[in-house]
Amino acid sequence: MKELWTTLASLMGVLAFCQTLLHTVIPPELRFAVLKLFQRLFNCFSSYCYYEITEIDGVNTNELYNAVQLYLSSSASSTTPSAAATSSNRLSLTRGLNSSAITFGLANNDRLSDVFNGVSVVWEHIVTPRQSQTFSWRPLPEEKRGFTLRINKRDKPQILEAYLDFITEKANEIRRKNQDRLLYTNSRGGSLDSRGHPWESVPFKHPSTFDTLAMDPAKKAEIMSDLRDFADGQAFYKRTGRAWKRGYLLYGPPGTGKSSMIAAMANFLGYDIYDLELTEVNTNSELRKLLMKTSSKSIIVIEDIDCSINLTNRKKSNSSGGRSSGGAFDGGSEMRTGPGAPGGPGDPENNGNNNNSITLSGLLNFTDGLWSCCGSERIFVFTTNHIEKLDPALLRSGRMDMHVFMSYCSFPSLKILLKNYLGYDDGDIETEVLAKLAEVIDEAEMTPADISEVLIKNRRDNGKALRELLEALRIRAEKKRVASRRRRLVADVEEIAEEEKRALDSPKEVGGVATGGGDDVEVNYKKGGKEGEEDNGIN
Repeated sequence: MKELWTTLASLMGVLAFCQTLLHTVIPPELRFAVLKLFQRLFNCFSSYCYYEITEIDGVNTNELYNAVQLYLSSSASSTTPSAAATSSNRLSLTRGLNSSAITFGLANNDRLSDVFNGVSVVWEHIVTPRQSQTFSWRPLPEEKRGFTLRINKRDKPQILEAYLDFITEKANEIRRKNQDRLLYTNSRGGSLDSRGHPWESVPFKHPSTFDTLAMDPAKKAEIMSDLRDFADGQAFYKRTGRAWKRGYLLYGPPGTGKSSMIAAMANFLGYDIYDLELTEVNTNSELRKLLMKTSSKSIIVIEDIDCSINLTNRKKSNSSGGRSSGGAFDGGSEMRTGPGAPGGPGDPENNGNNNNSITLSGLLNFTDGLWSCCGSERIFVFTTNHIEKLDPALLRSGRMDMHVFMSYCSFPSLKILLKNYLGYDDGDIETEVLAKLAEVIDEAEMTPADISEVLIKNRRDNGKALRELLEALRIRAEKKRVASRRRRLVADVEEIAEEEKRALDSPKEVGGVATGGGDDVEVNYKKGGKEGEEDNGIN
C-alpha cells in the first residue's frame, strides 16, 4: 500500500513538471490552436449539437434567455407524471419583493431534460464569473449566465426551430396567465441597471376591475368591447397596415376614477403597466430608449400630462406671451421645456430643478410616429384634469383613439358604489331612499372618491351610511345652488355695468346729427352752421 502511494506521488510530480514545461516552452497561441483542434475532433465524433443562449447579447438583454428561463422554471416546478421524468433534482427557489408566487429555476451549472415531439433534449444552466470588465457604457453583472441546449444531430433539422418557437409561445402564455403583473416606473435620467433595463418594477396587485368601477354601465361595456376587439385584432391591424396599438385619453375632475380605470384595463387584459414619469426624462432620445425597452402586451401611462411638462395649448401661449416660432416653439410644431421655456431651467418658478428638453413632436412621435411601431399590442393612456389646457395636436383625430370623460358620480355609478361598500343590490334599498338619492345626485356633483369616503367611514352601519350620504349630497347640492345664484348675480351686475359703459361710450344725437366728443362735436357744429347759412341764402 505504501508503494502505491509513493508511485502515485511520483506520477503527480511528473505531471506537474510536464504542465509547467508546456506552459513555459509552448506559446499560448499554439496551446489554444491545439485545444481548438482537439475540440473539433471531438465534435466530429460526437453525436450531439450544442447551442448557447447567453443572458446578455452584446449590450442588450437576450429575450430568448428570458423565455427559456421562464419555460424551464415552469417545467421544473411541475408535479405532473409526465414532467416528473424531466425535472431536475436540484432547483433554486426565489420569491420577489411583494410577489405572491415562488419561482422555480435551475441551480447554477445544473441540468434538466425535456421532451418535445418525442425527442429528448438537455438544458444546462451555465454560470461563470466574469474574468474582466469589458468596455461598456453601463455596468455589467459580475457573473456570465446562459443556457446550453444539447440536441442529437439527427434530430436537429426536425425540431430546433419548432422547439424554440414553442418555448417562446409557452413563455408568453405563462407570463400572461400565471406570472404576477408588473408595474414599471422609469429610472431617473434614463439610467440603466446591471441588466440593461431602464425600468424598475414591482408586482401589480391593484384590485380594481370593471365590475367594481363606478361608471355608467353602458360606457363601461363600450370600453370593454373596444379593449376586447383590440386584443383579438392582430389579423385586422396587419391587414389594414396599422400599428397594433391603441390610445385612450381619460379626462375629468380629480377623484373620478381615472387611475382605477387604468388598473381595471390592466386586469381585464392581463397587461403590465409602464408608468412613464416625463419629468425624469431629459431628451427625446431617452424617451425613445424607454419605449424600445417596453414589452408587448403592456399599457404605457402618462398621468396628468398637462402637469408633467409644458405641453399646453400653443395658441394660448402665443397670444399671451407673444413668442415667435424658433424659440420655445420650433416651427409651430414643437414646445420645448429647455432653457428659457416655461417650465424649463430658465423659468424662475422652476428653481432650476428641471432639465427637460422634450419636445411636443418627440412625444407625438413616441405615441403615434415611427417609433411607436417598434413593439406590438400596446396601449397608450394619457390622463388629465384639464383637457382644455392640452395642445390641439394631442387631441387631433386618430392620435388618441378614444376620449373617455370621467364624470361626477351619476345614479347608476352610485348604485355600484353602494353594492361595493355596503353590499346593497337594487332591491335591498327602499324605493323612497333611492328616489331621494336620485333626486340630488346629479345636482350635487360629487366624485366617486368623495362618496366612497362617506361609505367607508360608515361601512359597519348601512343605515347610518345612507343617512350621512344623503345629507352630504344635500349639503353639496345646496352649496352648488348658492354658488350658481351668486355667479348669476355677478354676471347680471357685470352685464349691467357693461351696458352702462357702452351707453356712455356710444355717440350722442345732437341737433339730429350723430356726434361724438371733443373736436368731432365742434366740426359738426361748424358744418351745420355753414350749411344753414347757404340754405338761408338760397332761400
